[in-house]
Amino acid sequence: GGTGTPMGGFGTPMGLRTPMGLRTPMGLRTPMGLRTPTGMRSSLGMATPMGMSTPMSGMGTPMGLGTPMGGMATPMGMATPMGMRTPMGMHTPMGMHTPMGMRTPGMRTPGMRTPGTPMTPHTPHSHGGSLNDLGEARGTVLAVKLDRIMDSVTGQTVMDPKGYLTDLNALQVQSDADISDIKKARTLLKSVITSNPKHGPGWIAAARLEEVAGKVQSARQLIAQGCKHCPNNEDVWLEAARLEKPQSAKAVVAKAVKSLPHSVRLWIDAANREVDVQAKARVLRKALEFIPNSVRLWKEAVSLEDEVEARVMLSRAVECVPHSVEMWLALAKLSSYKEAQKVLNEARKHIPTSPVIWVTAAKLEETQGNEKMVELILTRAIDSLAANGVTPDRDMWLKQAEEAEKTGFIKTCQAIVKVTIKVGVDEDVKGMKQNWIQDADAAINRNSIEVARAIYNNAVMHLKNKKKLWLRLAELETKYGTSESLDNVLQRAVTYCPHAEILWLMAAKQKWLRGDVASARRILAEAFSHSKESEAIHLAAVKLESENNEIQRSRLLLARARQQCNTPKVWMQSVQLEREQGLFQQALHLCEEGLKEHPNFAKMWMIGGQIYMEKSPPELHEAAKFFERGLQKCPRSVPLWLCSVECEIRQQKYTKARSLLEKARLRNPGSDLLWIKGVEVEMLDGSERLAHHLMSKALQECATSGILWAKAIELEPKQGQNAKSVDALKKCENDAHVIIAVAKLFWRDNKMAKARKWFNRAVTLNPRLGDAWGAYLAFELEHGTAHEQREVIRKCVDAEPNQGNDWNRIVKRVPNWRGKWAVKLKRFVEETYAAEFNAKPLNREVELLLQGEDPYAAMAAAAEQEAAEKEEGGEVKDEDGGVKREYFEPASSFQGARPGFAFKMGPRGLGYYRDAKQDMLKAEKKEKMEKQEPTVKEEEGKDDDKDKKK
Repeated sequence: GGTGTPMGGFGTPMGLRTPMGLRTPMGLRTPMGLRTPTGMRSSLGMATPMGMSTPMSGMGTPMGLGTPMGGMATPMGMATPMGMRTPMGMHTPMGMHTPMGMRTPGMRTPGMRTPGTPMTPHTPHSHGGSLNDLGEARGTVLAVKLDRIMDSVTGQTVMDPKGYLTDLNALQVQSDADISDIKKARTLLKSVITSNPKHGPGWIAAARLEEVAGKVQSARQLIAQGCKHCPNNEDVWLEAARLEKPQSAKAVVAKAVKSLPHSVRLWIDAANREVDVQAKARVLRKALEFIPNSVRLWKEAVSLEDEVEARVMLSRAVECVPHSVEMWLALAKLSSYKEAQKVLNEARKHIPTSPVIWVTAAKLEETQGNEKMVELILTRAIDSLAANGVTPDRDMWLKQAEEAEKTGFIKTCQAIVKVTIKVGVDEDVKGMKQNWIQDADAAINRNSIEVARAIYNNAVMHLKNKKKLWLRLAELETKYGTSESLDNVLQRAVTYCPHAEILWLMAAKQKWLRGDVASARRILAEAFSHSKESEAIHLAAVKLESENNEIQRSRLLLARARQQCNTPKVWMQSVQLEREQGLFQQALHLCEEGLKEHPNFAKMWMIGGQIYMEKSPPELHEAAKFFERGLQKCPRSVPLWLCSVECEIRQQKYTKARSLLEKARLRNPGSDLLWIKGVEVEMLDGSERLAHHLMSKALQECATSGILWAKAIELEPKQGQNAKSVDALKKCENDAHVIIAVAKLFWRDNKMAKARKWFNRAVTLNPRLGDAWGAYLAFELEHGTAHEQREVIRKCVDAEPNQGNDWNRIVKRVPNWRGKWAVKLKRFVEETYAAEFNAKPLNREVELLLQGEDPYAAMAAAAEQEAAEKEEGGEVKDEDGGVKREYFEPASSFQGARPGFAFKMGPRGLGYYRDAKQDMLKAEKKEKMEKQEPTVKEEEGKDDDKDKKK
């Protein structure tokens, strides 16, 4: 039931030591023992822990040893004579010395008396005890201790450590600290309400304390006394109503409103306790008789009425509370147009400082189609509010504009922005522009597109020659507007900013994308008149003509451009135009002319050499000479060095290629592309050991080059590639080349989920890397679904990749120049990942996408083809010529397994789709059967021959 204290007693629940007893559940100290549920009353009136009667002569010491009369062992191990203090004679909780544990009267414990427990009676010490009785008591206590030890498992007792009398599963026992705190709080609050009975919070706190202690009835009695002492305190009445039973709470609230008829909270509480709507309305109307100027009561009462009664009540409400904007607006909302005008005019007279009333009036006019009145009303609003001393608040007006947009009042929204465009902004032009851009961006982030559009439209009217504002507005229209609205913006933009090349180009491109080539030409011709020496406008005009196969027009435009602006890019485009047409001699002639004008333009040297290599047959020797001339002029151009090396490789002059690369690395130290080219040269020459050595040197010089690490992973033997990839990720963990190399390792190990995750990470890190997109699509073509393949193609087309050694080598070939991005992707995968591309037939929609079709058009075409196949024979034939089910059968739920079909959510919705895996299994079985048939026929033929011989 408890543990012994070092002083010879046991701890009570209040934390006090008893001389000989155990901790009792009720917290009382007894001289010799505790009253236990299993114990029996002893001859001396005391119950022992085990229920056995023991004399008062003595008990075991804390060490568990008896002390004979002739001297006993103390806790320190020293024998003491009869007259000395023994372990039984230590200090008691009351601080008294007891020679033998004698002076331990049954006094009250220092703690508070627990309810329902009688005080332990005073038991004087019996002088009739004997040493035999002392021995029996000692044996009893020892038996209790031994039983407790026997109940322990691995040193942990299975008994409740707070006493075996406590059953925590049956009773919710509060901790000693909680009981003590409640008692202290009860004493303090009793003092509060006694000393100051008019203090309402004291009564409320006292009632809640009893409620927490589980004495709800005591709480109700206390709060009832509080209501008598504090009849004018609404909080006390509300607390009394809360504590009462539901059937009695109404009576309490009724008394409360009689004592405090002007308390809004009490009337609201009374109304909320009514279940019937009519009863609730009666209560609120009664409340309004006492408190007619309460807005809250009027709102509650009006919300319970129908439209007609609500309008009548609101008419009365605006008379009683004329300064409530909500009441006026609610009344205007329920009125007709003419009546609403009168109501809002009255509202403006009573509340001249509220902008909301003016905005509501503007919305009212917009509902009637009076758009001119909308702006006029808001202009008057600014003047009226300023006259009444209202400080203009820009954020408040923009918030009103956003609310108007969300509720569908677009004209009001635009008018608010227009009349407040200069409210609260800086006076200088730069600050003004910055404020407007910030406001528009904030509105876009809050999805208030019309507010942002109105800000930019008004901003460009105040700052007409600011190109940045026009570009922002054009960008907004591109994302959220229509093609007509974008055209309108760009036409205005080029009118006010005629020297902004980008605006002219955007306007022309917009017309061209819509198929209006004539308008695009007209815009560019007008742009020429304003910017005759603009390279961008000249080249845009050339591109427009060349895209429409107007080659002669392009030549004339380029000739004029070479005369008027004479830039390297114009010369390069002139050469490329002739190169694309296959006119190599004219292209080389223009190339030589251009290099005379711009001898340090490395790209021109590269193009000239490539033209020699593209001739049929290739003039590789002339190309090498041309590259050599270029390197003398542009020794710092790494791409030119690489072109020269590639030319030597084509001639299989690997020694010359090595020499060129050595020179290139000396001129351009730290170039990872030159090191990679060197490794490729060694691999082509069959010197794998030299390639590894060169790669080691490359990684020492360019330790953070992702493309080098990716190549190093590729060069490693299969068993060492994983370790190499770990080293690569440590050096450059966010490089797309390394991520692609790791994804390919997962792909090789058939870890499809991880491979897909890493491919996706690579194209996210660098969406312009064509090598990554090609590898990703090849992976999906082999292991992905049609949906995943479509997503890769769509994202690649959006990214428009232009990086990657392998990608540029294929995509920049002349036949691919005019190809769409999806077509370029297809050609790259066909050449680089031929096995994966041809592994299985392409889905019809994916095939159309890779041919450059519009995604929606591809979906429609695939659906049409499927429908046509069904209409031809009414059913679809499989490979064996048998009838097979539809490619897709819609189904709202799973209706059982169907051979050859899989139930799933696909691109056409939920239903049964043709299962490609099952089709492949059938095809494999068919092939096996076909292989077996010849052997059977051969055996039959042999049998026939034997029969003939016989």
